Amino acid sequence: MSSDDGPPPLAGPRRVPVGRPEDRERGNAVVDFVLVSVLVVALLLAVLQVAVYVHLRNVVVASAQEGARYGANADVPAAAGADRTLQVVGRATTPATAAGLACESVQELDATGLPLVVVRCTGQVPSLFGALGDLLPLSATGRAVEEAP
Repeated sequence: MSSDDGPPPLAGPRRVPVGRPEDRERGNAVVDFVLVSVLVVALLLAVLQVAVYVHLRNVVVASAQEGARYGANADVPAAAGADRTLQVVGRATTPATAAGLACESVQELDATGLPLVVVRCTGQVPSLFGALGDLLPLSATGRAVEEAP
């Protein structure tokens, strides 16, 4: 070795040729993550909206049946079934949900001539997406045989 030889030169930054695929793919993971996560969150919210709709529909159907049974009692007027339905919905969900329903209670005869008390409720299901408002319609009917006085 000669005395002219000093320490080896420090290695400079590694240069990657511009045309290599690794260079063009750099940073794509972040973009892919954002795009996929937006889709996953939207899918999750859609599933939650369906769950809220099915739950609220089941509550309103059960409440309409309860209101019809209440209105079918011998000592209760048939029109009281709608009010009872709204009370039950308000206790099971929220008073605001009950206020968004329109219920009516009427007396009808079935095909055999049997007197029935029928409670019909209609309304809208609140959306998880606040900007969309109440888009999902809801309709439920409950029937009960009226007691004779």
